[in-house]
Amino acid sequence: MTAAAVSLMLTGCGLYNKYENKTETPTDVFGTQMDGNGTYYSPTQGGTDGGSAKSISAMSWREFFTDPLLQQLIEQVLDNNTDLNSARIAVEKSEASLKAAKMAYLPALSLAPQGTLAKFDKNPWTKSYNLPLQLSWDIDVFGSITNKKRAAKAVRLQAQMQQETVRVNLISTTAQQYFLLQVLDRQLEILTQTEGLWKESLSTEQALWENGKAFSTAVNQMEASYLNVKTQIVDTRRYIRAVENAICELMAVTPQHINRQQWGSSTLHHAEAMGDEAQKMFDTKYLHLGVPAMMLEKRPDIRMANHAMEEAFYNTQAARAAFFPSITLSGSAGWTNSGGGEIINPGKLLLSFIGQLTQPIFARGQLTANKKIALLTEEDLQKKYVQTVINAGNQVNEAMADCMAAREKNGYYVRQVEVLREAYSGTHELMDNGKASYLEVLTAQESLLNAQLSQAMNMYDAAEAVIALYIALGGGSEQITNDK
Repeated sequence: MTAAAVSLMLTGCGLYNKYENKTETPTDVFGTQMDGNGTYYSPTQGGTDGGSAKSISAMSWREFFTDPLLQQLIEQVLDNNTDLNSARIAVEKSEASLKAAKMAYLPALSLAPQGTLAKFDKNPWTKSYNLPLQLSWDIDVFGSITNKKRAAKAVRLQAQMQQETVRVNLISTTAQQYFLLQVLDRQLEILTQTEGLWKESLSTEQALWENGKAFSTAVNQMEASYLNVKTQIVDTRRYIRAVENAICELMAVTPQHINRQQWGSSTLHHAEAMGDEAQKMFDTKYLHLGVPAMMLEKRPDIRMANHAMEEAFYNTQAARAAFFPSITLSGSAGWTNSGGGEIINPGKLLLSFIGQLTQPIFARGQLTANKKIALLTEEDLQKKYVQTVINAGNQVNEAMADCMAAREKNGYYVRQVEVLREAYSGTHELMDNGKASYLEVLTAQESLLNAQLSQAMNMYDAAEAVIALYIALGGGSEQITNDK
């Protein structure tokens, strides 16, 4: 009856209650998008969730990034990265703390041998010894140990989520850098081709000048444009080296060449988009978002914020439990001859047992302050959790907007390159026949080069947006089990 009464009392005051996340978050966390006609819509409606199609967030990074060289690169980064190793060590530290918190249920046992040699006045020396085996056991009647153990478990889960956050960010960064290398290779190819074409234009203009059909200023401006392309080639090669070095830093290796495929040979995973490189890369109709609840379950930062609230909840429980009595059982057993006289082996057996109850009465306001601080921490973390969810939804919205903008601009760039290529060819032909000035040729060829470079960079922007969307939805994150 007594045990039942104590159990009912503890349940009523909530000292043993388990944490439940009851924090309200926005329902339409993805917000709204604006289509090409200026109409706003919810990205989870109108077919973008793909019906029964698999959400991109449910894909592993190996499914999403289909390039075998990129997969190999990501694996090397995850195996060797220093920051990820530090995060792993932090998890192991928290696991050690959790193990210690679990062991707090057990009694503490210690051996404290003591020997004494004493002499009073002219009396002979007195020798004594004490070999006690001491035991101390805190009885967790009011949930103090339980709540501290649960809080330690929440800390361990936060460390795991931090490790997962680092891992996901490394996957994202590696993929973005890899695609940047590919687009820089593409731009270098465009610049190299342009260099050859402009060299021919320069030769043509020099021939016209030598035959008295052009001015030297035309040759000079043609040569200046040609040399400008040469400098852009140098800058692009230097940029490629910088990106390669950045990837090597992620892998914790010395600078070296990064193997990669050509742009477009292996794109992001959109199995439904066949044969159209642009659609494979960023067309939103192939990006199945899923429902916001899936994002909340998969994103490590949201889960980490939830576990932070869990830790605060149990810290508050422990602060409440501190107002209740603590019960400690202690005892000792051992051999002694502390009564004095000669050393006797094994001496006399000494046994003792003590039960102690300590009820706080006045702790100079410390217990009340601890409880108030714990409650305020809970309130603060609840607000931060909601903000984390809002930030996550905003990242999804931004990534979707970037995908749609890149898709829309790609159509314009494709047509722009087509018409500028025709304009360049026509203008160059007219100049060869003396019907167009060198300025018209310069303008046409520079416009074509800029459009080609911008089109390539827009493709990278699209890849970056799709990767950002994949990560924002919780893609690439491993589900970590919440063990007992």
